[in-house]
Amino acid sequence: MKIDNSYKPTTAQLAPRQSVSPSSSSNESQEAVSLSSLAGSLKSNDAPPVNSARIQEIKQAISEGRFQINADAIADRLIESARDLVSSKNQREA
Repeated sequence: MKIDNSYKPTTAQLAPRQSVSPSSSSNESQEAVSLSSLAGSLKSNDAPPVNSARIQEIKQAISEGRFQINADAIADRLIESARDLVSSKNQREA
């Protein structure tokens, strides 16, 4: 198959968005949403769930060829995770 440069992308004209105001129809019902305090506290947690220093250590070890993978530990944790998933699924169905 030959690849050539005959393809020329075009810029499509997008239609302007039409805004719909919530009060445009008098027959629509109004719904209210409120968040629990737990949801607010979860949102306020700005700390990332990663350990940047550990990630850099692993990247360094990989680039230097020092990083060793323990396949047995990975397999054990994978099986444990699968068991937990099956167990939780069975509990929800019961």
